[in-house]
Amino acid sequence: MKKRTPLAGACWAGLLPALLWGCGGGSETNTDLTAVDVSKPATGWSLVWSDEFNGPTVDDKKWNFEVNCAGGGNNEKQCYTASTENAFIKEGMLNIVAKKAPEGAEKPYTSARLTTKNKADFKYGRFEMRAKLPAGQGSWPAFWMMPTDSVYGEWPRSGEIDIMEAVNLKTPGAEGKPEAFVHGTLHYGKSAPNNVSSGKAYALPGGKNPADDFHTYAVEWQQGEIRWYVDDYLYATQRQSEVRFNSKQQAVGLKHRGWFAEYYDQITGKLTTFWNTAPFDQKFFLILNQAVGGNWPENVNNKGIDPAAFANGQAYIIDYVRVFQCEANPATGKGCETIRAGYDKADDALVEGKAPIPVPPSDGVARNLTIFDNVVNPSWPGWDCCGGSTPTVVNESGRGGVMEFKVGASPTVNGFISRAEFIKDPAGAPSPFDASPLLDKGSLSFAMKLVSAPNNPGAAWKVKVESNNAATAVELDITASTEGKTPQVGVWQTYTFPLKKLADAGLDLSAIDVVMIFPAWGSGEGAVYHVDDVKIAGASSPELVLFKDQKNLDWPMWDCCGGSTPTEEMDDEAHGMTAEFKIGAAPTVMGFITRAANGGGNKPFDATAILQGGVLRFEMKVVSGTANPATAWKFKVESNNGAEAVELDLTASTEGKAPVTGQWQTYTFKIADLAAKGLDVSAIDVVMVFPAWGEGNGAVYRIDNARFYDPTATPAQGLNLFSDAAAAQWKIWDCCGGSTPTVEDDDAAHGKAAQFVIGAAPTVMGLLADDKVYYDATALLATGVVRFELKVITPPSNPDAQWLFKIEAFDAASAVELKLSDSLEGKKPVTGQWQTYTFKLKDLADKGLDVSAIDVLMVFPSWGMGNGAVYRLDNVAIAAE
Repeated sequence: MKKRTPLAGACWAGLLPALLWGCGGGSETNTDLTAVDVSKPATGWSLVWSDEFNGPTVDDKKWNFEVNCAGGGNNEKQCYTASTENAFIKEGMLNIVAKKAPEGAEKPYTSARLTTKNKADFKYGRFEMRAKLPAGQGSWPAFWMMPTDSVYGEWPRSGEIDIMEAVNLKTPGAEGKPEAFVHGTLHYGKSAPNNVSSGKAYALPGGKNPADDFHTYAVEWQQGEIRWYVDDYLYATQRQSEVRFNSKQQAVGLKHRGWFAEYYDQITGKLTTFWNTAPFDQKFFLILNQAVGGNWPENVNNKGIDPAAFANGQAYIIDYVRVFQCEANPATGKGCETIRAGYDKADDALVEGKAPIPVPPSDGVARNLTIFDNVVNPSWPGWDCCGGSTPTVVNESGRGGVMEFKVGASPTVNGFISRAEFIKDPAGAPSPFDASPLLDKGSLSFAMKLVSAPNNPGAAWKVKVESNNAATAVELDITASTEGKTPQVGVWQTYTFPLKKLADAGLDLSAIDVVMIFPAWGSGEGAVYHVDDVKIAGASSPELVLFKDQKNLDWPMWDCCGGSTPTEEMDDEAHGMTAEFKIGAAPTVMGFITRAANGGGNKPFDATAILQGGVLRFEMKVVSGTANPATAWKFKVESNNGAEAVELDLTASTEGKAPVTGQWQTYTFKIADLAAKGLDVSAIDVVMVFPAWGEGNGAVYRIDNARFYDPTATPAQGLNLFSDAAAAQWKIWDCCGGSTPTVEDDDAAHGKAAQFVIGAAPTVMGLLADDKVYYDATALLATGVVRFELKVITPPSNPDAQWLFKIEAFDAASAVELKLSDSLEGKKPVTGQWQTYTFKLKDLADKGLDVSAIDVLMVFPSWGMGNGAVYRLDNVAIAAE
C-alpha cells in the first residue's frame, strides 16, 4: 500500500476552492494536520476534512449533537444526549458511551449521536474511521451517512450509506461462537415499509473480534459505485444498476442488478423507477452513534438486552475520522480506486442489489401469460385480500400442484396479484400484463374445483379483473364465462372469458395486474376451492427450427474457421437426416447462422415473446470424440451481429450432462437464463455447439431436432373439419355436380364418414366454410399439418384420373392444388382401403396459401375425369403436429 501525503492547509489556504464544501467553516478549524501521519491505500487521494479528536472536548464546529429519545425509528432503548457522560474526548480519542439511565427516565439507557450535517457535507470521496467497537448483547455502534437534503423524498428514497455497523459483538450466537461480524449496507428504493437494502457482512481474519482492538473502517464512494474496506481490505462493492436494452432499444432487463431510486419525474409528475446513480449522487453527512437495543440486536444472538453489558458504561472509542477527495476527478470521485482482483465479481465482493427488473414497454407483440400452472409464478402470487389466510399450493391426484383458497368469517376476495407490495419472492417483480394485442383472439381461462361450498347456498361466484392499480376493473358472475357453468363440489370445471368481453365491459387490457375468483363479498364463509391452469392466452408462440430432418435454408450449417462444409447425414430410424460437423486441425467453432455474409437468409430470431417459458433445445451425438478426452464441450449463442453473446459449457444445460460418444443426448437452455446472462434475445443470429477452441481436432458430431420454442405455451388447438360430422359453420359440399354428399356408417374404427358421389358433370368436392367464415391457422404454421383419411369405394371410370387435393383461402384469393401422391405419405389411393394423407401447412404457405383465412378443403379426381367415383373422407383436420 502507498503512503498518504496530507494536503496540509488545503481547506483553509484556499488552494482548492472546489473543496470548501467539505471544510465545515473554512479557516475556523483547529485541526493540526502536521501532527498526523496519514497513509493512503491508493494514489490521488487528498485529505479534505478530518477530526483527530486531539482537543479537550468534542469540536462543535465539526459536530452536532442530536438530543432526542426517538433514535432511528428502530424501537431502540436509549435517549441521545449532549452530556459529557455520553460523549467525551479522552487521550486523543472520542468516546461514545452507552449507560444505564437514571430511574424514571423516558428510556432505560442514554447514549450519544453526533452528525456533521451542514458543517461538513460530502459528495464522493473516501470516508475512514479507526475505532474499537463496543461489545455486549444489545450494543449497536455505527459509522454511517445520510443525505443532507432529501432530494428524492422521504427515507430511504434519498438513500443511506452504512459504512460500518455491528451488533452484539462477543455475544455467543446459535452455534456458540462469539458474534464478530461488521456490516456494510445501503438503504434505498421505495418509501417505508416497502424499502429495501443490500449489503455484506465481514469477519476479521484469524478469528479476531472488532471489540478487542482498533481497526480501520472505510468506504470509497464514487459516481455509480461504493466500496467497503476493513483495514484496507476491500470486502464489498455495490453499484448502480445497468439496464439492458434489446435491438429495439427497449429496456428488457439488467446487466447488473444494483441499487435504484423511486421518485417523482419532473417532466411527467409520476412516481417513477430510475436505474441510475440516484440516490447516491447528492451530498451526505457523517454520523457516529451507539444505539442500545432495537429491532436488529434484540432479535439475534441471545436476543434482548443484557443490562450487565451497560452497567459500567459501554464505550465506542474512535481514534479519528478522515475524509479524502480524489484529485483526478472530484466531480465524480473516479480515478483513485483502491481495488483488488475480484472486487467486481459476484462470487467475491460484488453485491447484488434489490432493483426491480424493468418491464419492457408494449411493443404490440401478442404474448401469453401463465399466472398459475402447478407452481407459483413468483410475479403473480396467490392472494387473500382481506381475510387473513395464506393461499397455498397443495398436490391433487391427477393435476399436481393446485392453488388452494379459503374463505373464513371475514369478508374477502381471493386470487392472484402482481403488485409490488404483495410480491415477497425475490425472483418476482411487479409485472402488469399487456393483453391488448390479444384483444380479438385472447381469453382469460382457469380451472376450478370446489372442495367445500360456502355456508350460504345462495352465494354467487364472481370473477374480477383489475388493471393498472385498479384504475379500471370488471366484475362478472362466473356463469358469464363461455362455458356458463356454476361451480360444483368435487368437480373440476374450466371457465373462459374472452378478452374482448372484458374490454367491452370497461377493462384496460394493457396493464392487467389482478385476477380474482371468489364467492360474492360477505357470503363466502366456509368455502374452500382449488384453482389451476390460470392463463391469459391466445397468441401464437414463435418458433424457429434450426434443423429437423433437413436444413433450414435461412439458417445454414456453418463452420466458422476450419474450412469444412457441414453435411446432412442419415442416422438411426428415430432421427433420420441429421446435421453433421467435422473438426480438423484448424481451431474452429460450428453451428447454425443466419447472417447474410455467411450464407444465411438474414432472419434473426426474436424470442422476446417466449422469454419466460421458451427454450433452445437440441439433440446431439458425438460420433467420434476429440483427441483429448478431457476437452469441454461448449454452447454459444450470439445476437445482433455479435453485439451480445453467451457461452456456456454443455453441462450448464438443464440436463447437466456431458456428451457420451455414440449416444444421442438432449440439451436444453432456457431463454430467460440466456437473457439474464446478457443476451439480447430479440435478434438471435448464431447458435454454436463445439469442443473448446483449439481442442476439437478429430471430433465428428451430429445435431438434430434443434429449435427455439416455448414448451409451456398453450398448443394451438387446430380445427377438426370432419369427424362423424362436419365442424360447426362448415359443411360437406359438391361444388358443381348437383349432388348432395351424405354421412354414411363405415367400419368400427371410423364410424360415420362423409361420402361423395361423382356423376357425369365435372365437379370438385370436399368441405366448405359458411359465408364469411375463415379459419386462421397462423398459430400452427411452424409445425401444423392438414391431414385426412380417404377410402375409395368405387374408382372413377377413367383409369387416367389423378387424385388431387386442393385448399383455398379467403374466397379463393389464394389456393394450392397438389396430387395426393405429393403428401408426406406419398401414396396413391387403393380401392377399398382407408389411407392417411398429410400436407405440411408451411409447405402450403410456401406455395402461396394464405393460412390465415382457410375456407375450402377439397379431395377429388381430376376435373372432368371423375365420373363414377364414390369415396369417403374422415378425420379431416388442420392440426398441430
